[in-house]
Amino acid sequence: MTQTFTDATLLRPALYVVATPIGNLGDISQRAIETLKSVDLIAAEDTRHSARLMQHFAIGTRLISYHEHSGSAREDAILKALADGKAVALISDAGTPLISDPGYGLVVRVRAGSYPVLPVPGASAITAAISAAGLPSDRFSFEGFPPHKAAGRRQMYEALADDQRTLVFYESPHRISESLADMAQAFGAERQAVICRELTKTWETIHGDSLGGLCEWLHQDDNNRRGEFVVVVHGAASVAKSALSAEAERTLKILMRDLPLKQAAALAADITGYKKNALYKRALELGDDTQP
Repeated sequence: MTQTFTDATLLRPALYVVATPIGNLGDISQRAIETLKSVDLIAAEDTRHSARLMQHFAIGTRLISYHEHSGSAREDAILKALADGKAVALISDAGTPLISDPGYGLVVRVRAGSYPVLPVPGASAITAAISAAGLPSDRFSFEGFPPHKAAGRRQMYEALADDQRTLVFYESPHRISESLADMAQAFGAERQAVICRELTKTWETIHGDSLGGLCEWLHQDDNNRRGEFVVVVHGAASVAKSALSAEAERTLKILMRDLPLKQAAALAADITGYKKNALYKRALELGDDTQP
């Protein structure tokens, strides 16, 4: 479905995806306030949390809950409101809805029903962090929250170790230390990164260092591990095929004859001093060429 709606007047029926502040209430847009006041219904991730925002801006529109555990019945109710010709706003607890927040399923169903879905843009922790981190911003990949369990988290980081784009992660205060330690292991302790903590709030902190340095910084003060985190990591340096010396490649080929690729790359890294990820990438390129 193609949308061409740009008029400031609210459409009915329509779903408005409205960004709200991530901390500082002054970051809400005038359009967002007017939209929230004018719609017939607001679907909020946490009605108790959003009620404070509504009170601050004297918004009296009725709130209903819509969160990750909401069943299809709640989506049915929102679709019924649209079918009745109403305008509905979707908001999350903070920032832009659907960015590591609920809403994807609802938007899919609303668009499938041929109702307009209109963005009301505003604050986002991702763009706030990228804008101030001082790392390359021409290409970046938002990876959301890493897995809670260590094994899944490490697997995720290892898969991203050679990605040359700037990487952006969300993380909780309960796992930030372990998560940064796993990043240092997978990406290398010397990889540059920036921790953005409590963005736009009273105790906003933006601190850049190597991943190894950031691990130490987190433990210098308990306050450094409190709040909501965005971690921005510099992308991997490009590795050309010719970056390996002839001797390093010969060592890798010999090990590949008798060992699985990952094990061969790890052992070759110990022998040659090259990074394991670079050797593993080259091992994938060599493939079966080393088999007798």
